[in-house]
Amino acid sequence: MGVKGGPSIRPGSNMPTSILLQLGGRNILVDAGLGVTRGLCDAGVSLPSVERIFVTHLHSDHYIELGPYFHTAWTTGLKAPVPVHGPEGLSTYWTAFCASMDFDISLRIEDEGRCSFAPLMDLVPLTPGIIHQEQGLTVRAMRNAHPPINESYALRFETDESTIVLSGDTAYMPEMVDFAKDADLLVHEVMLIEGARAISARMPNGDERLLKHLLRSHTSAEDVGRIATEARVSKLALNHFVPDGDPDFPPSAYEAAVRATWDGPLEVAKDGLSILL
Repeated sequence: MGVKGGPSIRPGSNMPTSILLQLGGRNILVDAGLGVTRGLCDAGVSLPSVERIFVTHLHSDHYIELGPYFHTAWTTGLKAPVPVHGPEGLSTYWTAFCASMDFDISLRIEDEGRCSFAPLMDLVPLTPGIIHQEQGLTVRAMRNAHPPINESYALRFETDESTIVLSGDTAYMPEMVDFAKDADLLVHEVMLIEGARAISARMPNGDERLLKHLLRSHTSAEDVGRIATEARVSKLALNHFVPDGDPDFPPSAYEAAVRATWDGPLEVAKDGLSILL
């Protein structure tokens, strides 16, 4: 749904990160960046129908709208807890969000007969390995390379019909090849190095640390193509663009850079893109 890298939005940019997986009749949400609630509705998904949520790491563009999503789903009829697989520290966010909305939540429980709000998030620790199994679905997590955050994960969703791998936010890591091996779809973050230099130079309230972070924490377009090729995936989709919405670095620039190392089916994602397997 949202494919922009980073928390800022500008005229012409996409929205930050959120991905809807529809597997075996299940609605699964991965990350909850700004705009996720509207994105779900635009995709025709009833908010209370999301059965499970994964938060890959605690950068704001991946979870800032998690609380508002839950509150909106609650006012739309959500009444059963939803498992949320997330890294250590997500509970702090949830406790603070509930506290910040206490007046409204308490009022709606008393005045409108709503169910209790806080228990609606069933927080499940996100750790490496098999993190969820149910009939027809296995979910695996691998710690990726996204310094300075240690608790950051790639996810692999396996069903009887297909395998989908989401890289999460990560620098290039050879281990991603094995993790994505033979996947039907690899959704991988992508960076144009010259684009990262350009947006860092223009940032009015940052310094050289921004560029240092981008270069050590994200994957160049050429390396993304290399991973897809070595993993022999059936299709590659690019998301979490760094930079995004910059006319100097349009989608065609990403495609050209990835094509240097990948010649298979390619989707250069935009908000609302649907990929059928």
